[in-house]
Amino acid sequence: KHKQNWFIKAGVKLAHAARKNSVSGSRENIAAHYDLGNEFFSLFLDPSLMYSSAVYPKGSDNLAEASQHKLKLICEDLELKPTDHLVEIGTGWGGMAIYAAENYGCNVTTTTISKEQLDYARAEVERRGLQDKVTLLFEDYRNLSGQFDKLVSIEMIEAVGHEYFDTYFGCVSSLLKPNGKAVIQAITINEQRYEDYRKSVDFIKRYIFPGGCLPSLNIISGALTRTTDMQIIDLRDIAIDYAKTLKHWHEAFMAELDAVKSLGFDEKFIRMWRFYLSYCEGGFRERIIGTYQITMAKPYYRPL
Repeated sequence: KHKQNWFIKAGVKLAHAARKNSVSGSRENIAAHYDLGNEFFSLFLDPSLMYSSAVYPKGSDNLAEASQHKLKLICEDLELKPTDHLVEIGTGWGGMAIYAAENYGCNVTTTTISKEQLDYARAEVERRGLQDKVTLLFEDYRNLSGQFDKLVSIEMIEAVGHEYFDTYFGCVSSLLKPNGKAVIQAITINEQRYEDYRKSVDFIKRYIFPGGCLPSLNIISGALTRTTDMQIIDLRDIAIDYAKTLKHWHEAFMAELDAVKSLGFDEKFIRMWRFYLSYCEGGFRERIIGTYQITMAKPYYRPL
């Protein structure tokens, strides 16, 4: 039996290892999650479909308000202004790009490799009349070119993969002007657990995010040092906000179970999804995993 378990574990590890985040592999891995459908995600996310940690203003318990507050904090950290051209790695459903264009008047170029998300974001940009402000691309981040004033990437780094962290930060740096600034919101794993974690296949890697790998803060710092001329200038710990966000998602999901079933999802999927939301909430509450908004700057950046 032990031998059989070893073979099963080895098989799962090999399957995960095979899901490398090359340009083509990344598209397959992202599709495995996000192609569950826009309608499914809209059942439990806030109205702007932010599938990332909110940041709750003091005294607030409202998810929609907290999601918008998160975007406001990021834009303030970026010191966004109307003359800026912002580039975004990982569009999601367009919430960040739309918020920046509407509230700060800047131009935004944003890219995704999820067709489902691209179609939704394009329709939303057109509905709001922002076609002149927001450019949507269906491109891998490694294929982006040009230089921008500011860069944002919200919880996309988790899909990059251990082998590609240097590549990712090299791209971040090369996309910025010499005085540019970036904010990356990242889910992280504890430093002490990173090596064991990256070599293993947990529930999330197997069932939820194939090809995924959480970085640690040291891994991020090391990649920045090796591949860029940038430095971290600010760090905001929002782990407890993520626990709260997940609790709200879970409550909304449970309130929409009939709608979930009507989309064709069975009891097995519902159990798995509930476990995923609870598993992550527990991880943040126990500080096994964390979330940070990391502000970094190029050498010629000077505060406004």
